[in-house]
Amino acid sequence: MKIVILAAGIGSRLGNPFPKPLTPLNNGKSIMGLQIDNIAQHFSTDDISIVVGFKKDLIMERFPEVTYVYNPFFDRTNTSKSLLKALTKSRDKSVLWLNGDVVFDVNLLNKLRPYINKGQSFVAVNTSKVAEEEVKYTLKDNYINTLSKTVKNGLGEAVGINFIAATDIKQLISRLEECDDNDYFERGLEIAIEKDGLQISAVDISEFDCLEVDFKEDLENANNLFR
Repeated sequence: MKIVILAAGIGSRLGNPFPKPLTPLNNGKSIMGLQIDNIAQHFSTDDISIVVGFKKDLIMERFPEVTYVYNPFFDRTNTSKSLLKALTKSRDKSVLWLNGDVVFDVNLLNKLRPYINKGQSFVAVNTSKVAEEEVKYTLKDNYINTLSKTVKNGLGEAVGINFIAATDIKQLISRLEECDDNDYFERGLEIAIEKDGLQISAVDISEFDCLEVDFKEDLENANNLFR
């Protein structure tokens, strides 16, 4: 299995002059530093690839132990194209991928392991809240049916941690290629669900602390949760 961190974007909403994943936390680590430390407790850092773009050298110098994929169009494409670049490097392997701004309890990975081990593609979700601006989902026959920010009557929020099994990866690559440059990767998943019948589980990780840092209030919450 390969592990991909999507970190190419500018992250302008937080207002940093550097890539958002390098945002320092009060525990002495950066967002990405915490991610890599958590991953290293369960998997090999040799399997980590980071998709970089905006001020890529800052990330690459900070974490020289992992490999990198460069999205040169980071300023005019969204996560669908960053993920596509990473997946085309691993066409025959399953991939666990994370948004580069998500902070999470390391124990969350224990909840995801059984799905990874049996090769079941999934999106990790939080069912304890459904905010208007977040990516939401609905189910059909116990699998994800719709997945986007515009979903009505969503059952929960996608938290930015996802897995595509090796048996499903070619379909997802094909559908990500269809996505518009500004689409999020969730659009590729939606198309694959609709056109290919891709079966993606929603794994509820609400019992664990996990949040994406988009705004300063999110950063404050992260610092309170991950001391």
